[in-house]
Amino acid sequence: MKRKVFTFIDLFAGIGGFRIALERNGGRCVFSSEWDKNAQATYFENFGEIPYGDITQEDTKAKIPQQFNVLCAGFPCQAFSIAGKQLGFDDTRGTLFFDVAEIISRREPEVVFLENVKNLCSHDGGRTFLVIKSRLEQLGYAVFHKVMNATEYADVPQNRERIFIVAFNKAKVKNFALFEFPSQVPLTKTIHDCIDDGVTDERYFYDDARMSHYCELVDGIKSSDFVYQWRRQYVRQNKSGVCPTLTANMGTGGHNVPIILSSKGIRKLTPRECLNFQGYPASFRFPAMLSDAAKYKQAGNSVVVPLIDRICRQILLVIGCDL
Repeated sequence: MKRKVFTFIDLFAGIGGFRIALERNGGRCVFSSEWDKNAQATYFENFGEIPYGDITQEDTKAKIPQQFNVLCAGFPCQAFSIAGKQLGFDDTRGTLFFDVAEIISRREPEVVFLENVKNLCSHDGGRTFLVIKSRLEQLGYAVFHKVMNATEYADVPQNRERIFIVAFNKAKVKNFALFEFPSQVPLTKTIHDCIDDGVTDERYFYDDARMSHYCELVDGIKSSDFVYQWRRQYVRQNKSGVCPTLTANMGTGGHNVPIILSSKGIRKLTPRECLNFQGYPASFRFPAMLSDAAKYKQAGNSVVVPLIDRICRQILLVIGCDL
């Protein structure tokens, strides 16, 4: 059946995870915004266009088309993350939601599709999330939300829990009550579907010269079927057999670095493998001159593409686009 084209805007676009998923389902991106220059370079590498910059600026907002169907935004989550200081709306990054709300108020799209960290639900005793939900409802939207793990809903072997918010314009989408988030699916993929055992680049491998606790790594990392992390004084095995949650600061070292045992030795994941654990297609690429630190940050900040894809399909069932 022919897919009906719908239009969307890609706010806080990062490297384009939302865009990949929505374009797979017939979507056409009519505006994108991302202020990080490195992320802009990766976006251009894959989509042939550079996103507009700071969405808090009026001249940027003015470039958004008057009409489009879906507003997508993986708005910055550091302000609510358990890995951060949890300042929420007291942190400038937390207030960026209100820039999203202002755009919604002006353009009144049929659907708002948001993603954030799981901790958004419980931050400040649930009051932060209530503010977001209430604002969307004040703007005339019916709000649905659910915390979903990539291992349970996307057949992706990464333990990544995120909250997804889907809001329908009640004046434009009369059958909004039919919306349901996708159901769970079995996890059939393993870490071996995401890991390239052919990696030989020495910069990703550990040895005595590069790791002061290398002996502890050797003692603690015994199986190629698990992903490990160094926890300051000991090696932690992810016993579930999947990859732990990828973070934006994987490239800075410390306990956030996923470590594996390959046939060629103990090493960290490559940036490309991190993209694999986010469900990015093999054709997706980083710019050649981008630093590994920037690549890890971009992968860690991104969304799980197959999960965005599945939620998108449920949205389209409601707004009348054929799949």
